[in-house]
Amino acid sequence: MNIVRRSRALKGALVATAVAVATATVAGTASAAGAGTAELPVQPTFEMYGANKQTQELQVWFPVGNGGFETVGPLGNVSDIADIIVADNDNDGHGEAEWTVYKNGRLDFWSPDSGSEDTDVVGRGWNIYATVLSPGNIGGAKQADLLGVDKTGVLWSYLAYPNGTLTPRVRVGGGWNTYSQIAGQGDLTGDGKPDVVARDKTGVLWLYKGTGNYKAPFTGRTKIGSGWNTYDRVLSTGDIDLDGKADLLARKSNGDLFRYPGTGNASAPFKAPVRIGGGYQKFNLF
Repeated sequence: MNIVRRSRALKGALVATAVAVATATVAGTASAAGAGTAELPVQPTFEMYGANKQTQELQVWFPVGNGGFETVGPLGNVSDIADIIVADNDNDGHGEAEWTVYKNGRLDFWSPDSGSEDTDVVGRGWNIYATVLSPGNIGGAKQADLLGVDKTGVLWSYLAYPNGTLTPRVRVGGGWNTYSQIAGQGDLTGDGKPDVVARDKTGVLWLYKGTGNYKAPFTGRTKIGSGWNTYDRVLSTGDIDLDGKADLLARKSNGDLFRYPGTGNASAPFKAPVRIGGGYQKFNLF
């Protein structure tokens, strides 16, 4: 059994229960808003992965529904892994499939539909990218798709098939190397389309709203705020407080981890930060 799959086997019931509660809550809220109102997809909730900087062992943090995490690990050595990207391909609100990016450039995929505990190799050469992420379904189909920023700053999009294989990449645009952090897993603006945020090297955080068009997946950027260079890591694990809105995580160099609760409002997508723990400086967070 691969290490990532092992983490799911250990804590799948916890995540499923939390998501079931969230789904019921969000659905109830939508019904109370009035008949005839179209319901948006349930916001996905994902676990957070990290490698201990000293031992290179995998640690997994599972959302528990109150905006915090429950920790599982260590689960094994992941010194050869560059990133782990989880996807909600069946749109049930929690990630069940994953891509694993290896430092040698190999891209593996696993999902429950694969019929095996082992991953499948779906690509090579992915070490040309400085950043790989999956904000969600950027092309209008069912599966979550991939984005990659190469080391020259060009953003590329890939549409995904159910088995994790990908269409040929499409060039979105250049200049993304102006950003030191890019994150996003879910819809930040309440329109049902996945968005991303990007922090530039001066510490300004920008919002890129999703369009649903994989050839031009984002609108022009909108400034969220400055001062984000106080954090050394910005990432997303979707809706971790289970209120139906995607959140953002940010870590300070001293290891303190903060949650920025989502609002669903494009003009002010996050509420004030809430500290949810410390000691995270020990890990390279994926």
